[in-house]
Amino acid sequence: MIIPTYNERENLPLIIGRLHASLSAAHVLVVDDGSPDGTGALADDLASTDADNRIHVMHRAEKSGLGGAYIAGFGWGLERDYAVLVEMDADGSHAPEQLHRLLEGINAGSDLVIGSRYVAGGSLVNWPKRRKLLSQGANTYSRLALGVRVRDITAGYRAYRRAVLEKIDIASVDSHGYCFQIDLAWRTIQAGFTVSEVPITFTERQIGESKMSGDVIGEAFFKVFEWGMKHRLEKAGIRRS
Repeated sequence: MIIPTYNERENLPLIIGRLHASLSAAHVLVVDDGSPDGTGALADDLASTDADNRIHVMHRAEKSGLGGAYIAGFGWGLERDYAVLVEMDADGSHAPEQLHRLLEGINAGSDLVIGSRYVAGGSLVNWPKRRKLLSQGANTYSRLALGVRVRDITAGYRAYRRAVLEKIDIASVDSHGYCFQIDLAWRTIQAGFTVSEVPITFTERQIGESKMSGDVIGEAFFKVFEWGMKHRLEKAGIRRS
């Protein structure tokens, strides 16, 4: 499990506690971006008091974006030969109690399993109407621009088989915000891997503030448009100079 953090001191022990109550053997890497609220120090304390050595911490000097945190975490996991790497938010929006659904998808043969809010059985809890409309719009836009069938390509609760991350050249990924999720799913599809979705319940955070911003939305809009155009030109046999 890779859990990026920035000012999640109150949420982190809760989410790790729930995770280990659901799957006691799960290993966790907390990637902290220099949280001024002491999240990194708290993560160190949690790791030092875990008798089973399941909790690990990576400290980065400053806030460098969600994508960079996950790329660093993936590199760490691949170096240590983990077979499956899972993304999960620290704020409680992703239920550890539903992790088994993602792992069952991997065991059934999928290479990337996305915990989806928008397939049958998926749901949203306590999300403002504006956020819901923005999320649904972003997913519809991405599906049309990229020509994919994934209904929740922006979702951040997902499990990757290590073979995917070894092949798609994560070192070249330059998406920093939530566009990162679209980027990696798109690369996975383009590389010929199998992607599936399983329903999850997404619950709005109860503690702290969302990291979503206008810059994050703008990055996603323009990058997705660029990827879609490039793909269509290549299918038509036209190479951009």
